Amino acid sequence: MTGLTTGAIAVVAVLAVQADQGAKPTAATSRPSASATADAKPSAESSAEPEAERKPVAVPDGSGTGRRIVYSLGQQRVWLVDASDAARRSFTVWPGTVPPDPGSYTIGTRTEATTGSDGVEIEHILYFTAKSGVSVAFSNAVDGSSPPPPASGARTGGIRVAKADGEALWAFGTAGTTVRVVE
Repeated sequence: MTGLTTGAIAVVAVLAVQADQGAKPTAATSRPSASATADAKPSAESSAEPEAERKPVAVPDGSGTGRRIVYSLGQQRVWLVDASDAARRSFTVWPGTVPPDPGSYTIGTRTEATTGSDGVEIEHILYFTAKSGVSVAFSNAVDGSSPPPPASGARTGGIRVAKADGEALWAFGTAGTTVRVVE
């Protein structure tokens, strides 16, 4: 039993390191951020985002109903949606190089903190799927930094978020929480 536990911890650590490196979005800001909590009333977008992006962004059609995390591949954005289908928070992300397929998933493993493959301490790691042997998870850098560009040919499943957004995701995304990935 100890060997299985040790092996599982080692695998999670390796996957978290792989998940850490992700490509930066081409947005005009240097990093996404927001100040509301996961339990706050629906909020406007981050003050660090350009004026046009501060207006509330509608939850994508076809993203399901009920309490869930919605991740839009095309918008590189996440919404935390409560049980009444109200968006409690929305923010931009830096996706990894291996995107999850559109569909419904659930948060499985949660890892509080580890060191990413780029040497950056990461936290609030929420794994929800794997694709082609690469684990896909949300995480944030402890120091709030954006991820470096991945090495050429690197296959990463980490979806990096700003520190405040990582804290909100961690509070909202308990084990079993639905993650709905849309185009």
